[in-house]
Parts: sequence; structure tokens; C-alpha cells
Amino acid sequence: MAYIITEPCIGTKDTACVDVCPVDCIHPRKDEPDYETTKILYIHPDECIDCGACVPACPVEAIFALDETPDKWKSFIEENAAYYRK
Repeated sequence: MAYIITEPCIGTKDTACVDVCPVDCIHPRKDEPDYETTKILYIHPDECIDCGACVPACPVEAIFALDETPDKWKSFIEENAAYYRK
């Protein structure tokens, strides 16, 4: 998992990051059934190619490289992985 989306995305879910992702690994998209009920967007850990295009696109600075995730948001690493295990 190269990147992680954290707390600032909650309540925002701006899809600018989805639009710039070259491998379509950020979900749910607005056209997916669980978009409305999901509190945050998630990056697929196996599909992300570590390009970093999503980082500058995020208007709330919620995306971090996995090893640069602030301690206060480390719980989002497991939350992201759990989203893709369901």
C-alpha cells in the first residue's frame, strides 16, 4: 500500500484524487453504490502504483505516503485495508 487517505477526507470526499489516478485505485467513486454511505475514500493497497498523483490533487491534504502517515492518523492504514477485505 503506497498511499493512505486519512481523517481530513471525512465529510469532504472530494473526488479530485479519483480523477487524477492513472490506475483507478481510489474508491468508492461517485458512480459506485456505496459512495453515499462510505465516510471516506480509500486507496486499493494492491492496485496503487505509488505514483503520488493523488497527493497534490487532494484539497484537504488527507493523502500521505504510507510511511509518512502522521501518528494521529495511523489507524486509517488498517481502516483502508479493511475496506478492501470486505
